[in-house]
Amino acid sequence: MNYNPNIYNKPFETYKIKLGTVYLYQNFMVAEFIEGADITFKNFDELSFIVKTHFKDRPFGFIANRINSYSINLNDAKIFNETFKNLKAYAIIVYSNLTERIIEIESLFFKFNRKVFKDFENAITWIEDTLSLQDPDSYNK
Repeated sequence: MNYNPNIYNKPFETYKIKLGTVYLYQNFMVAEFIEGADITFKNFDELSFIVKTHFKDRPFGFIANRINSYSINLNDAKIFNETFKNLKAYAIIVYSNLTERIIEIESLFFKFNRKVFKDFENAITWIEDTLSLQDPDSYNK
């Protein structure tokens, strides 16, 4: 199901980029990539700019809503790991067993703190809890 930004009652910005749609909150983002996308570090440039501009060096969370089938170039995993060291919580919303198996393979390459969910409410709670442990004094729910 497509993400409904109204389930999280906080201010957000929506970005339509070449890879899909991104909903940006103060401490995390939700991404819905387009069907058939082949995500590489090179074509991630728009989203990378948004991340660097918005979060700077602050810890942040990422929720991938896997409503569409797309691939991530695993050869670029090392570059993603090195570039986004402040990504502290990576939640994936899955809708099929096949997607869950793909996530297991991806997790062998990506060093992010990743967890699979079936719904947004639990994913958002986990993101917020994980981020609040990073720097409890400055984290703002």
